[in-house]
Amino acid sequence: MVTRTLISFLQKNNPYSHWEYLNQENGDRLRIVPERGGLITEWRSNGEDVLYFDQKRFLQKDKSVRGGIPVLFPICGDLTSESLKVSKGSEYRLSQHGFARDCEWDIRLLQDQLGVGLSLQDSHFTRLAFPYSFLLDIEVRLKRKTMQINIIITNNGDTSMPFSFGLHPYFNIADLQKLNLQGLNPICMNQVNMIEQETKDLIQKCSEGIDIMLFDSNVIKINDLVNGHYIELKQQAPMDITVVWTDPPRSMICVEPWTSPRNSLITGDRRLSVHPGGSCQLNTSISFRR
Repeated sequence: MVTRTLISFLQKNNPYSHWEYLNQENGDRLRIVPERGGLITEWRSNGEDVLYFDQKRFLQKDKSVRGGIPVLFPICGDLTSESLKVSKGSEYRLSQHGFARDCEWDIRLLQDQLGVGLSLQDSHFTRLAFPYSFLLDIEVRLKRKTMQINIIITNNGDTSMPFSFGLHPYFNIADLQKLNLQGLNPICMNQVNMIEQETKDLIQKCSEGIDIMLFDSNVIKINDLVNGHYIELKQQAPMDITVVWTDPPRSMICVEPWTSPRNSLITGDRRLSVHPGGSCQLNTSISFRR
């Protein structure tokens, strides 16, 4: 247990095993499950649960998570053949969104006590799918009704390391038919059929289920017209691709900042790379108002 002033950082068992970061002055809270991919399962801000989280499904460990903020690394989306070829003809299998969301992470209270730190280092398990030595460090801070997320990806190996990175936040929405999204490019890629279409035509089908990708998205605004909730994502290059996904009848929308499109480690499209001993820093923030 760590406590100081009005900040507490505790390990709890109910309603499931997790770490809780709590600002006792304003009630803002994070719940994190480091052993399930460093998953942020809850962000309570201004008395409201901002994130959608299917707790019943989460407790069924044979099923993929639906909710919170999963971490996508070292790929976003999938690879055409689930196979990554590296030097000397070796092949490694990477499943959709990579392995970070399946790993156990380390967790800590940040030195400034404004949030939590999560870190993941390569292991025998990760090297079976991705033959690189790395350190993935994420700092999550709560400030002024805003969640600031800073990511540092370090290459600890002796060869250049290709990768993609993304976050997959699920947001609570009262009614997908009464939703307003702003800041999206007018043209998007429909990831169901991989055809470019007009964004406005697909956004109108949120209640039917959509999966679209947009480039060069810097500020995305989500306005829930039923309960007056207002969410704003600020994204910085190179993490300025946005994926919008709905899965009705779930009352949620995913608005996801990615660095690279699916299959980028094979095609090279916006693929990132870190030289030996180098680091790449990524930033995004999510604000909530009502």
